[in-house]
Amino acid sequence: MMRALWSAASGMTAQQLNVDNIANNLANVNTSGFKKQRVDFQDLMYQTTKLPGSPAFSGVEVPTGIQTGLGVRPAATTKIFEQGTIENSGNPLDVCIEGDGFFQVLKPNGDIVYSRAGALKMDSNGNIVTSDGYPLEPAITIPPDAESIAIGSDGTVAVLMAGEIAPQEIGQIQLARFANPAGLLSTGHSLYAETAASGAPQSGTPGENGLGQIAQGALELSNVEVVEEMVNMITAQRAYEANSQAIKIADDMLQLANNVRR
Repeated sequence: MMRALWSAASGMTAQQLNVDNIANNLANVNTSGFKKQRVDFQDLMYQTTKLPGSPAFSGVEVPTGIQTGLGVRPAATTKIFEQGTIENSGNPLDVCIEGDGFFQVLKPNGDIVYSRAGALKMDSNGNIVTSDGYPLEPAITIPPDAESIAIGSDGTVAVLMAGEIAPQEIGQIQLARFANPAGLLSTGHSLYAETAASGAPQSGTPGENGLGQIAQGALELSNVEVVEEMVNMITAQRAYEANSQAIKIADDMLQLANNVRR
């Protein structure tokens, strides 16, 4: 069996994954806080017919040798955590992170997960929660008679109570950062979970120790560039077509060999 068939088939499989990744990026172009993902590939092992540097005859070495590659495989999918565009929304509970860091979110099972999506809400008990109803960690509760909410760049949350002229501080939004954010595990719902690759979270006050600042009344949009993804899709399609053509040529060669007559 010709090696070209299997090498080209691995190329087609790799480009299928590439297109799947591009499609997911495009599908989330309007998802608040979404970070685009890139697929990294690597070549497979090589079949060595003649080793580079092996002796050809007395005192002479082969300069390059003969090695045949056996295809490609996906090596990694990498999240690109560059800042997305900031869009003003006017909603006092919409917040975004300008710089490094993640919101800390408490799930019902007690696990703390992390998010860049700042479209926060208030539940029936006055708790500030995500769109799925998960509260921030540490929890922040808005009093029922609060007339307005102010969130400072350092995450300080203050409310103006009915009949008062001075705002009252009720809590502070804390952020977390990781040594390797690309190592976080995407769990869906715009949430990430800590892994051994990401390292332990370093939580603190926004604006300090490398953490970004909080902006109220704004959202961080997806960092997906539609034009870039469309170009990537065309490139992946052409690579898929080229690999399929390689399979066709290898098949034609096998057919010619099978039709040889004495």
